[in-house]
Amino acid sequence: MTIEINDISEMKPAASLFIQQMGTSKVFAFHGSMGAGKTTFIKAICEKMGVLDVVSSPTFSIVNEYHTQDGNKIYHFDCYRLEKMEEALDFGVEEYLDSGHYCFIEWPERIESLLPDDSVHVTISETGEGKRIVSREER
Repeated sequence: MTIEINDISEMKPAASLFIQQMGTSKVFAFHGSMGAGKTTFIKAICEKMGVLDVVSSPTFSIVNEYHTQDGNKIYHFDCYRLEKMEEALDFGVEEYLDSGHYCFIEWPERIESLLPDDSVHVTISETGEGKRIVSREER
């Protein structure tokens, strides 16, 4: 799956298309350089999934918990600040990943060995002038 986003106005339609193609997976690892749009895309996905809370980057909290209109939870991780795998284990990352709720993870490289085998890896690439390519791969 590849989704092209030509400008910010296409973010929500792109998120809708992404959701239609999510399948049964619950853990999504978002790869991309700083400023590629990972948080913005996750925010659009969460809004389309009916999140009632304000969706923001969990850079300092590491994980944010959101609640949807239908009573489900979504966990949003930003692992950028993690320096050691033990830090992820200390905050209980495995419990979140095994919870059965959606988990959207930014900077998953920092906890790669802890990710479930059925995690979906999503790469967001900048192609210039505000354009993005969202591609999905299953490893």
